[in-house]
Amino acid sequence: MASLLFIALVILSAPHSSSEAADSQTSFQDNFSIMWSEDHFKTSEDGNTWFLSLDKETGCGFQTKQRYRFGWFSMKLKLVGGDSAGVVTAYYMCSENGAGPERDELDFEFLGNRTGQPYLIQTNVYKNGAGNREMRHMLWFDPTEDYHSYSILWNNHQIVFFVDRVPIRVFKNNGDDKNDFFPNEKPMYLFSSIWNADDWATRGGLEKTDWKKAPFVSSYKDFSVEGCQWEDPYPACVSTTTKNWWDQYEAWHLSDSQKMDYAWVQRNLVIYDYCKDYERFPKLPGECSLSPWD
Repeated sequence: MASLLFIALVILSAPHSSSEAADSQTSFQDNFSIMWSEDHFKTSEDGNTWFLSLDKETGCGFQTKQRYRFGWFSMKLKLVGGDSAGVVTAYYMCSENGAGPERDELDFEFLGNRTGQPYLIQTNVYKNGAGNREMRHMLWFDPTEDYHSYSILWNNHQIVFFVDRVPIRVFKNNGDDKNDFFPNEKPMYLFSSIWNADDWATRGGLEKTDWKKAPFVSSYKDFSVEGCQWEDPYPACVSTTTKNWWDQYEAWHLSDSQKMDYAWVQRNLVIYDYCKDYERFPKLPGECSLSPWD
Protein backbone atom coordinates (compact mmCIF):
# COMPACT_ATOMS: atom_id res chain seq x y z
CA MET A 1 0.00 0.00 0.00
CA ALA A 2 2.85 2.37 0.82
CA SER A 3 4.44 1.76 -2.56
CA LEU A 4 1.17 2.46 -4.36
CA LEU A 5 0.72 5.71 -2.42
CA PHE A 6 4.22 6.74 -3.40
CA ILE A 7 3.47 6.02 -7.07
CA ALA A 8 0.35 8.19 -6.85
CA LEU A 9 2.36 11.08 -5.44
CA VAL A 10 5.01 10.60 -8.12
CA ILE A 11 2.41 10.76 -10.90
CA LEU A 12 1.13 14.09 -9.62
CA SER A 13 4.60 15.62 -9.84
CA ALA A 14 5.76 13.86 -13.03
CA PRO A 15 7.82 15.87 -15.52
CA HIS A 16 6.24 17.25 -18.65
CA SER A 17 7.95 15.50 -21.54
CA SER A 18 8.21 17.05 -24.98
CA SER A 19 5.90 15.86 -27.73
CA GLU A 20 6.57 12.68 -29.62
CA ALA A 21 7.85 12.63 -33.15
CA ALA A 22 5.39 11.73 -35.91
CA ASP A 23 4.21 8.15 -35.66
CA SER A 24 5.86 5.64 -37.95
CA GLN A 25 3.41 3.84 -40.23
CA THR A 26 5.79 1.17 -41.50
CA SER A 27 4.65 -2.40 -41.02
CA PHE A 28 6.32 -5.08 -38.95
CA GLN A 29 7.49 -6.84 -42.10
CA ASP A 30 9.31 -3.72 -43.31
CA ASN A 31 11.63 -3.59 -40.33
CA PHE A 32 11.66 -6.88 -38.43
CA SER A 33 12.08 -10.63 -38.59
CA ILE A 34 10.68 -13.08 -36.04
CA MET A 35 13.44 -14.81 -34.08
CA TRP A 36 11.43 -17.74 -32.74
CA SER A 37 7.88 -19.03 -32.12
CA GLU A 38 6.08 -17.43 -35.03
CA ASP A 39 2.81 -18.90 -33.73
CA HIS A 40 3.16 -16.69 -30.63
CA PHE A 41 3.27 -13.53 -32.74
CA LYS A 42 0.25 -11.64 -34.12
CA THR A 43 -0.33 -8.32 -35.88
CA SER A 44 -3.30 -6.02 -36.26
CA GLU A 45 -5.05 -5.98 -39.62
CA ASP A 46 -3.07 -2.94 -40.78
CA GLY A 47 0.20 -4.50 -39.62
CA ASN A 48 1.07 -1.56 -37.41
CA THR A 49 0.42 -3.10 -33.99
CA TRP A 50 2.26 -6.25 -32.95
CA PHE A 51 1.60 -8.71 -30.16
CA LEU A 52 4.05 -11.12 -28.54
CA SER A 53 2.76 -13.81 -26.21
CA LEU A 54 4.25 -16.09 -23.57
CA ASP A 55 2.79 -19.35 -22.33
CA LYS A 56 4.23 -22.32 -20.48
CA GLU A 57 5.62 -23.71 -23.71
CA THR A 58 7.58 -20.74 -24.99
CA GLY A 59 7.83 -17.00 -25.48
CA CYS A 60 8.48 -15.03 -28.66
CA GLY A 61 10.87 -12.45 -30.04
CA PHE A 62 11.73 -10.29 -33.06
CA GLN A 63 14.70 -8.31 -34.37
CA THR A 64 15.40 -5.63 -36.95
CA LYS A 65 16.59 -6.75 -40.36
CA GLN A 66 19.24 -4.04 -40.32
CA ARG A 67 22.11 -3.19 -37.98
CA TYR A 68 22.85 0.36 -36.87
CA ARG A 69 25.72 2.21 -35.30
CA PHE A 70 24.61 5.38 -33.51
CA GLY A 71 21.23 7.09 -33.74
CA TRP A 72 17.81 7.40 -32.13
CA PHE A 73 15.74 4.24 -31.63
CA SER A 74 12.19 4.35 -30.29
CA MET A 75 9.21 2.04 -29.83
CA LYS A 76 5.86 2.29 -28.07
CA LEU A 77 5.04 -0.64 -25.77
CA LYS A 78 2.09 -1.68 -23.65
CA LEU A 79 3.13 -4.27 -21.09
CA VAL A 80 1.45 -7.38 -19.73
CA GLY A 81 -1.41 -6.40 -17.42
CA GLY A 82 -2.63 -8.05 -14.24
CA ASP A 83 -0.49 -10.63 -12.51
CA SER A 84 2.78 -10.63 -14.47
CA ALA A 85 5.17 -11.98 -11.82
CA GLY A 86 8.11 -13.81 -13.39
CA VAL A 87 7.46 -12.38 -16.86
CA VAL A 88 10.10 -10.22 -18.53
CA THR A 89 9.52 -8.12 -21.61
CA ALA A 90 12.92 -7.22 -23.05
CA TYR A 91 13.54 -4.36 -25.49
CA TYR A 92 17.19 -3.98 -26.35
CA MET A 93 19.98 -3.46 -28.84
CA CYS A 94 22.65 -6.10 -29.37
CA SER A 95 25.55 -6.67 -31.74
CA GLU A 96 24.78 -10.40 -32.08
CA ASN A 97 21.73 -12.53 -32.78
CA GLY A 98 22.34 -14.63 -29.67
CA ALA A 99 23.84 -13.94 -26.28
CA GLY A 100 27.36 -14.31 -27.65
CA PRO A 101 30.43 -14.07 -25.42
CA GLU A 102 31.71 -10.91 -27.15
CA ARG A 103 28.45 -9.02 -27.59
CA ASP A 104 27.75 -5.33 -26.99
CA GLU A 105 24.25 -4.65 -25.69
CA LEU A 106 21.93 -1.90 -24.43
CA ASP A 107 18.97 -3.21 -22.43
CA PHE A 108 15.52 -2.21 -21.32
CA GLU A 109 14.00 -5.04 -19.27
CA PHE A 110 10.51 -4.71 -17.81
CA LEU A 111 10.15 -6.87 -14.71
CA GLY A 112 6.62 -8.07 -14.06
CA ASN A 113 5.00 -8.19 -10.63
CA ARG A 114 2.01 -9.39 -8.67
CA THR A 115 -1.30 -7.69 -9.35
CA GLY A 116 -1.40 -4.16 -7.97
CA GLN A 117 2.33 -3.80 -7.49
CA PRO A 118 4.33 -1.47 -9.78
CA TYR A 119 6.47 -2.66 -12.65
CA LEU A 120 10.20 -2.14 -12.36
CA ILE A 121 12.32 -1.19 -15.35
CA GLN A 122 15.90 -2.45 -15.46
CA THR A 123 18.54 -1.06 -17.82
CA ASN A 124 21.97 -2.51 -18.45
CA VAL A 125 25.01 -1.95 -20.66
CA TYR A 126 27.31 -4.67 -22.02
CA LYS A 127 30.64 -4.42 -23.76
CA ASN A 128 32.49 -7.41 -25.21
CA GLY A 129 30.22 -9.77 -23.29
CA ALA A 130 30.61 -8.12 -19.88
CA GLY A 131 27.65 -6.43 -18.18
CA ASN A 132 26.92 -5.81 -14.50
CA ARG A 133 25.96 -2.16 -15.14
CA GLU A 134 22.38 -2.47 -13.91
CA MET A 135 20.06 0.30 -12.84
CA ARG A 136 16.44 -0.14 -11.75
CA HIS A 137 13.68 2.45 -11.78
CA MET A 138 10.03 2.73 -10.96
CA LEU A 139 7.75 4.41 -13.49
CA TRP A 140 5.40 7.34 -12.89
CA PHE A 141 2.52 5.63 -14.71
CA ASP A 142 0.99 2.19 -15.16
CA PRO A 143 2.71 0.80 -18.30
CA THR A 144 -0.05 -1.80 -18.77
CA GLU A 145 -2.88 0.67 -19.35
CA ASP A 146 -1.63 2.42 -22.48
CA TYR A 147 1.29 2.68 -24.89
CA HIS A 148 4.39 4.62 -23.82
CA SER A 149 7.56 5.29 -25.78
CA TYR A 150 10.90 3.79 -24.77
CA SER A 151 13.90 5.18 -26.63
CA ILE A 152 17.68 5.05 -26.82
CA LEU A 153 19.96 7.84 -28.01
CA TRP A 154 23.39 6.44 -28.88
CA ASN A 155 26.40 8.37 -30.10
CA ASN A 156 30.11 8.40 -29.29
CA HIS A 157 29.61 10.78 -26.35
CA GLN A 158 26.67 9.32 -24.45
CA ILE A 159 23.95 6.70 -24.32
CA VAL A 160 20.64 7.98 -22.93
CA PHE A 161 17.66 5.80 -22.03
CA PHE A 162 14.36 7.68 -22.37
CA VAL A 163 10.79 6.95 -21.26
CA ASP A 164 8.27 9.22 -23.00
CA ARG A 165 11.17 11.54 -23.89
CA VAL A 166 12.18 11.79 -20.23
CA PRO A 167 15.83 10.73 -19.71
CA ILE A 168 16.01 8.13 -16.95
CA ARG A 169 19.63 7.03 -17.42
CA VAL A 170 22.76 8.63 -18.87
CA PHE A 171 25.88 6.58 -19.65
CA LYS A 172 28.71 8.93 -20.58
CA ASN A 173 31.89 8.70 -22.60
CA ASN A 174 33.27 12.15 -21.86
CA GLY A 175 36.17 13.72 -19.99
CA ASP A 176 39.92 13.40 -20.34
CA ASP A 177 39.74 9.68 -19.61
CA LYS A 178 37.36 8.09 -22.07
CA ASN A 179 35.07 5.35 -20.79
CA ASP A 180 36.77 2.06 -21.72
CA PHE A 181 33.45 0.28 -21.10
CA PHE A 182 31.55 2.36 -23.66
CA PRO A 183 30.09 0.29 -26.56
CA ASN A 184 30.85 2.39 -29.64
CA GLU A 185 32.53 0.08 -32.14
CA LYS A 186 30.06 -2.67 -33.06
CA PRO A 187 26.82 -2.12 -34.99
CA MET A 188 23.69 -3.43 -33.29
CA TYR A 189 20.33 -4.91 -34.15
CA LEU A 190 17.26 -3.90 -32.16
CA PHE A 191 15.31 -6.72 -30.50
CA SER A 192 12.29 -7.35 -28.34
CA SER A 193 11.12 -10.53 -26.64
CA ILE A 194 8.89 -11.86 -23.90
CA TRP A 195 10.09 -14.74 -21.76
CA ASN A 196 9.84 -16.46 -18.41
CA ALA A 197 12.45 -15.34 -15.85
CA ASP A 198 10.82 -16.37 -12.60
CA ASP A 199 14.16 -17.62 -11.30
CA TRP A 200 15.22 -13.97 -10.71
CA ALA A 201 12.88 -11.31 -12.10
CA THR A 202 10.33 -10.79 -9.31
CA ARG A 203 11.61 -10.38 -5.74
CA GLY A 204 14.78 -12.21 -6.67
CA GLY A 205 12.88 -15.27 -7.86
CA LEU A 206 10.61 -15.64 -4.82
CA GLU A 207 7.49 -14.90 -6.90
CA LYS A 208 6.87 -17.50 -9.58
CA THR A 209 4.94 -17.22 -12.83
CA ASP A 210 1.28 -18.17 -12.49
CA TRP A 211 0.70 -20.11 -15.69
CA LYS A 212 -3.05 -20.13 -15.07
CA LYS A 213 -2.92 -16.47 -16.15
CA ALA A 214 -1.25 -17.30 -19.50
CA PRO A 215 -0.97 -16.26 -22.24
CA PHE A 216 0.89 -13.11 -21.24
CA VAL A 217 0.87 -10.53 -24.05
CA SER A 218 3.03 -7.47 -24.70
CA SER A 219 2.00 -5.03 -27.46
CA TYR A 220 4.10 -2.82 -29.74
CA LYS A 221 3.62 -0.05 -32.27
CA ASP A 222 5.23 3.02 -33.85
CA PHE A 223 8.80 1.87 -34.26
CA SER A 224 10.96 4.82 -35.23
CA VAL A 225 14.64 4.89 -36.10
CA GLU A 226 16.86 7.78 -37.14
CA GLY A 227 20.26 6.19 -37.25
CA CYS A 228 23.24 5.14 -39.25
CA GLN A 229 22.42 1.90 -41.04
CA TRP A 230 25.46 -0.30 -41.13
CA GLU A 231 27.14 -1.08 -44.44
CA ASP A 232 30.32 -3.14 -44.69
CA PRO A 233 33.07 -2.36 -44.28
CA TYR A 234 32.31 1.03 -42.70
CA PRO A 235 29.41 3.39 -43.48
CA ALA A 236 30.14 7.06 -44.10
CA CYS A 237 27.40 8.15 -41.69
CA VAL A 238 29.40 7.12 -38.62
CA SER A 239 32.28 9.43 -39.48
CA THR A 240 33.05 12.49 -37.39
CA THR A 241 31.46 14.93 -39.85
CA THR A 242 28.47 15.41 -37.46
CA LYS A 243 26.05 15.76 -40.40
CA ASN A 244 23.33 13.92 -38.49
CA TRP A 245 21.54 15.41 -35.48
CA TRP A 246 22.33 12.48 -33.20
CA ASP A 247 26.06 13.12 -33.75
CA GLN A 248 25.92 16.90 -33.31
CA TYR A 249 26.99 18.82 -30.23
CA GLU A 250 23.45 19.24 -28.88
CA ALA A 251 23.09 15.45 -28.72
CA TRP A 252 26.32 15.04 -26.75
CA HIS A 253 24.72 16.44 -23.59
CA LEU A 254 21.35 16.70 -21.92
CA SER A 255 19.49 19.92 -22.65
CA ASP A 256 18.51 22.21 -19.76
CA SER A 257 14.95 20.87 -19.73
CA GLN A 258 16.21 17.29 -19.93
CA LYS A 259 18.48 17.95 -16.95
CA MET A 260 15.45 19.08 -14.95
CA ASP A 261 13.55 15.91 -15.82
CA TYR A 262 16.61 13.75 -15.17
CA ALA A 263 17.10 15.33 -11.74
CA TRP A 264 13.44 14.59 -10.91
CA VAL A 265 13.92 10.94 -11.91
CA GLN A 266 17.05 10.67 -9.77
CA ARG A 267 15.21 12.02 -6.73
CA ASN A 268 12.05 9.96 -7.09
CA LEU A 269 12.38 6.81 -9.15
CA VAL A 270 15.82 5.20 -8.82
CA ILE A 271 15.61 1.86 -6.99
CA TYR A 272 19.13 0.58 -7.67
CA ASP A 273 22.31 2.07 -9.13
CA TYR A 274 25.40 -0.09 -9.50
CA CYS A 275 27.56 3.02 -9.14
CA LYS A 276 26.36 3.29 -5.53
CA ASP A 277 26.74 -0.40 -4.66
CA TYR A 278 30.01 -0.40 -2.72
CA GLU A 279 29.38 -3.87 -1.35
CA ARG A 280 29.27 -5.30 -4.84
CA PHE A 281 31.98 -2.97 -6.18
CA PRO A 282 34.46 -1.99 -3.42
CA LYS A 283 36.24 -0.16 -6.22
CA LEU A 284 33.61 1.37 -8.47
CA PRO A 285 33.88 0.89 -12.25
CA GLY A 286 35.74 3.75 -13.91
CA GLU A 287 32.76 5.19 -15.77
CA CYS A 288 31.01 5.92 -12.46
CA SER A 289 33.26 8.97 -12.10
CA LEU A 290 31.89 10.54 -15.30
CA SER A 291 29.22 13.16 -14.66
CA PRO A 292 25.89 12.78 -16.52
CA TRP A 293 25.46 16.56 -16.28
CA ASP A 294 28.48 17.46 -18.46
